[in-house]
Amino acid sequence: MVTIDGFYCDRLLEPDGPELSTSGWRRNLIVAPCRILLAGFMRNDTALGVQSLLVGRGDPAWDASGAPAPDPNTTSLTDAVPFKIPVANLKLEYLDASDTVVANATSRIQITATLGPGQPTPAGSPPYPLREFGLFGQLNGQPQMIDYVRHPVIQKDGSVTLERKIRLVF
Repeated sequence: MVTIDGFYCDRLLEPDGPELSTSGWRRNLIVAPCRILLAGFMRNDTALGVQSLLVGRGDPAWDASGAPAPDPNTTSLTDAVPFKIPVANLKLEYLDASDTVVANATSRIQITATLGPGQPTPAGSPPYPLREFGLFGQLNGQPQMIDYVRHPVIQKDGSVTLERKIRLVF
């Protein structure tokens, strides 16, 4: 069976660039709505690939108990008002089999999102606790979740940068 695999890596950077921490590469969950989006594309419905990345606070209870595994049929984040990064602010690239960026289409893509200083909250505000994210496409004008991750809390201070890379392998 052919599967779609997903991975992500987070790097937290100080204002002047040095790395504070990295998560290393971890698996993410490709959700069932992604397959519906792909079927819509193949049927020639109005299907659009990656349109946004949403980051959210998730559930604070996850800090003590650990985040439960997400449901593969999930369609939205737990956070009812996540921070949205539109596709215009994402970097999408093709990768070859050794994860090198290439110009021509391949079966591997990398999406890079950068939450810079002042995002999602201004410098000087309390840190924004990030616990989840989801990548979204669009089918017939409606958001369609592609992948979803629940992770240990990242206290994103308004003065630091979070670089999130997501890889999808088809």
